[in-house]
Amino acid sequence: MTVLVHPVLLCGGSGTRLWPLSRKSFPKQFARITGDTSLFQEAAKRLSGAGFAAPMVITGNDFRFIVTEQLAAIEIAPQAILIEPEGRNTAPAALAAALVLAAQDPKALMLLAPSDHVIPDAAAFRAAVTAAAPRALAGDFVTMGITPTRAETGYGYLELAPGGHPDATEPQQLARFIEKPDAERAARMIASGNFLWNAGIFLFTAATLISAFRTLAPEILGPVEGAVAEAQPDLSFLRLAPGPWDKVPDISIDYAIMEKSANLAVMPYSAGWSDLGGWDAVWQESGPDGAGNVTSDHATAIDCRDTLLRSESPRIELVGIGLEDILAVATTDAVLIAHKSEAQRVKEAVSALKARKVPQATQFPTDHRPWGMFESLITGPRFQVKRIVVKPGAALSLQSHHHRSEHWIVVEGTAKVTIDDKVQLVTENQSVYIPLGAVHRMENPGKVPMVLIEVQTGSYLGEDDIIRYEDVYARGQGAKG
Repeated sequence: MTVLVHPVLLCGGSGTRLWPLSRKSFPKQFARITGDTSLFQEAAKRLSGAGFAAPMVITGNDFRFIVTEQLAAIEIAPQAILIEPEGRNTAPAALAAALVLAAQDPKALMLLAPSDHVIPDAAAFRAAVTAAAPRALAGDFVTMGITPTRAETGYGYLELAPGGHPDATEPQQLARFIEKPDAERAARMIASGNFLWNAGIFLFTAATLISAFRTLAPEILGPVEGAVAEAQPDLSFLRLAPGPWDKVPDISIDYAIMEKSANLAVMPYSAGWSDLGGWDAVWQESGPDGAGNVTSDHATAIDCRDTLLRSESPRIELVGIGLEDILAVATTDAVLIAHKSEAQRVKEAVSALKARKVPQATQFPTDHRPWGMFESLITGPRFQVKRIVVKPGAALSLQSHHHRSEHWIVVEGTAKVTIDDKVQLVTENQSVYIPLGAVHRMENPGKVPMVLIEVQTGSYLGEDDIIRYEDVYARGQGAKG
């Protein structure tokens, strides 16, 4: 019998430990960190092919078009994209996916996986999932256990039951979950040879998970059932109902279900894995050179050792001289410099920036939209300059503003511009003025991306100063809708 695995990709979170490359507005799963494609795209490709159904993705409202765009770029069509009204951790998300799948097949085999991990050997990982499938189909929860390579304090651990083998090629009985240990306890566990890292990747049937919630966490089951039953289709998405979802507690699947269950097994996996939980992990996974250095394009290391130098912009040349065990990451609007041993404290920096209401804490100068993107180039008290890129055939909403006027200068391609009842084509080196309050729209009728420079002037320049009258992406009102 051929077993079909249904991948469920968790695609929320803010990824603060990889700031400034990962921020709330564009978290690490969507970024190109270790290759030419994003971590999310790599996860989708890894869990595709023979034996795997099209993926189900669970994400937030602001990321829904990023998800569809990145999947389209790798030619993978999702089975479904569920939109959470608010992030409530992994337990409610997993249960919502199980309820949707169970409506088609209660015995559907689910692989619940984060979308921001690095697993270099995709074939080996798929083979491990296949080996674990019979145990999951028999009604057990199977978690992927990673062979430890060091006494890591940033991961949870899995203790094998007596007689378990950490290098087995089939699922082993799991005794218990262990919270992130201190260094001394981690060293003892590694020395015992009876522990694996907890990757947070689980294999089970939809029916097994729903039954476990009914027994162990009924307070979660009811609201999530309501959110799924009242879910509404929106374009190609399925929006979970916000009313019932508001009653859902914020809790991980580990706490809600796994740590209370008796039917636990672990599938050992030793072919390489990282959750990229900090810049020190990125340094390790990026393959340091003979001196232990990792440098990106636009970065130069002179007499450095065991150092990461990474510039995300061709406009910023990052140079390190005589550095050792240093992490330096530069974006167009922020720079991080830290000792490698302090990598886990980056989230403290994000908290400090949030407390000061610094926009760089959560927002990028570049903002991705379903029609393309824009980049804020310079901002003053009553003006802002943006570079806007509109994809071929795409159109912004028909809209107006209460507090600003705009001047558009086309620098590449041709724009079809609507201003009140006038429609005109604006080509390269031409410009057009949009008065305050005018109802307007920008479209790209061409076959190549259209680029323009927008100069805004007014008393308030926030992205929420927008009234939408028509929108092909059905975004409603608000900054992103």
